[in-house]
Amino acid sequence: MKEINKFQQECNNRIIGNKNDISLQESSKVFLKETIRVGYSYNFSWLGRPIIQYPQDIIALQEIIWEVKPDMIIETGIAHGGSLIFSASMLAMLDMCDAIEKGETLDPKGSNRKVLGIDIDIRQHNKEAIEAHPMASRIQMIQGSSIANEVVEQVHNIAKNYKTILVCLDSNHTHEHVLEELKAYAPLVTKGSYCVVFDTVVEDMPKEMFPDRPWGPGDNPKTAVWEYLKTHPEFEIDKTIENKLLITVAPDGFLKRVK
Repeated sequence: MKEINKFQQECNNRIIGNKNDISLQESSKVFLKETIRVGYSYNFSWLGRPIIQYPQDIIALQEIIWEVKPDMIIETGIAHGGSLIFSASMLAMLDMCDAIEKGETLDPKGSNRKVLGIDIDIRQHNKEAIEAHPMASRIQMIQGSSIANEVVEQVHNIAKNYKTILVCLDSNHTHEHVLEELKAYAPLVTKGSYCVVFDTVVEDMPKEMFPDRPWGPGDNPKTAVWEYLKTHPEFEIDKTIENKLLITVAPDGFLKRVK
């Protein structure tokens, strides 16, 4: 067995062990609860823009993007734009690697890889900062509700020009809204790629942690995922990712399209 294959097997064994380690799983839950309480995810940035994600989930997305090699990433929820910048920078690295493998000179303006971000309210200061960023040429933004018919139609028309699509849902976290987003955008995900649904962890947190939000236990992205999967066997929850991460705001949220 090659050394890299041996190493990977050891990793797989550890991940399986994580799943069955009750003490480790409970410790992870405690860490999540306490860090959500203090706004831990707001402390990080990507290439200068606040990303509002857990570092563990950023690493997971990096692994997914390298595996899938999408030419389009669709994201609902923009905020400060850090996630758009992250996705754009990953697509830029894919282009760079493609150019190196082909022995060609990288032409950033010649790339077809794009990130499409959707938000009901793109604040002007955030819009200006995103448009001024070096990754801006790879980013397109749509302002409007992600579940409005005209927005969904616009996204589908744009997506027709791309072959391999990854979707990330991170806007309004109510059951109804996320379920509509899944119905609208999950069908765009190509086989072998993912629809990543963030903040499914709301289902696992105490109700009192969300006193000023319209979502909470029983009404959140995870319940929407469960409902959607009842009639969409083309997607499966990739539990390996959360068992690897231990710390993630997307338990049951890494949906892989298998057919």
